[in-house]
Amino acid sequence: MNPQVSVVIVTYNSRDCVGDLLGSMHSHTRGIEYETIIVDNASSDGTPDAVTGAYPWARVLRRARNDGLSAAVNDGVRGSTGRYVAVLNPDIRLDSDALTELASYLERNDDVGVAAPRLLDDDGTLQLSCRAFPGYATAIFSRYSLLTRLFPGNRFSRRYMMSGFDHARTADVDWVSGAAMMFPRAVFDALGGWDPRFFLFSEDVDFCKRVHDAGKRVIYHPAATLYHRIGISRRPAPRIIIERHRSMWRYYRKHLRRNVAVDAVTGAGIVARCLLVLGAHYAGRIVAPR
Repeated sequence: MNPQVSVVIVTYNSRDCVGDLLGSMHSHTRGIEYETIIVDNASSDGTPDAVTGAYPWARVLRRARNDGLSAAVNDGVRGSTGRYVAVLNPDIRLDSDALTELASYLERNDDVGVAAPRLLDDDGTLQLSCRAFPGYATAIFSRYSLLTRLFPGNRFSRRYMMSGFDHARTADVDWVSGAAMMFPRAVFDALGGWDPRFFLFSEDVDFCKRVHDAGKRVIYHPAATLYHRIGISRRPAPRIIIERHRSMWRYYRKHLRRNVAVDAVTGAGIVARCLLVLGAHYAGRIVAPR
């Protein structure tokens, strides 16, 4: 008999944190039958062997090279059998049966294509894990922008980041963080999976956009709550900065492009922003906000 939920976890040098996730899943998930698939993106820190030795009930798929998050998620989902799929970052931790809550919500609402939990820091501080869809102003008013850091209460940043939204209630939203989400396998199959052209960043925005375009809903459901230890360094590596901006451009071209002139200006703006952030990085001044 197939499990109700397949949990797909993509690891890359995640040995120090993935054990907390697996242990907490084993301790708190009681209301559903589930399987766990670890997709390792060619880690060099022994993550696959550590998981196999300590958590033999988790199946490990070892990739020969790191082709990015989306490609690994696709491998994991296609190698699983559950009716629903939960994609979790390895730096997630459970202290309740949140997976059963999300699966139950999807069972009761067949028009929902993605359901996501509330995410908290280890100290209980709320993480803003749902957003409005990005647009032309997002580069200026995103959580990483200078204007948002200097004026966090401005209405443009608040609208995009949904910082004024009541995070204690279930609601329809544009998109949710890929750090933790659950969706029906049928939705994944109908959409052809996650877009592997997104190596890192914006893959969750793109997937939720396509869910909406297919006539399904994206739901933020705080009755399920998980803890998330932000994985990206507060001084992100140059490759991370570059991949973030590549994903911006890819998302723009896929969902927002207008005409040659607008595309050229937008592309130039993304390149200029990338160079500015890289310059700040090398000057030692960049600190990634929460």
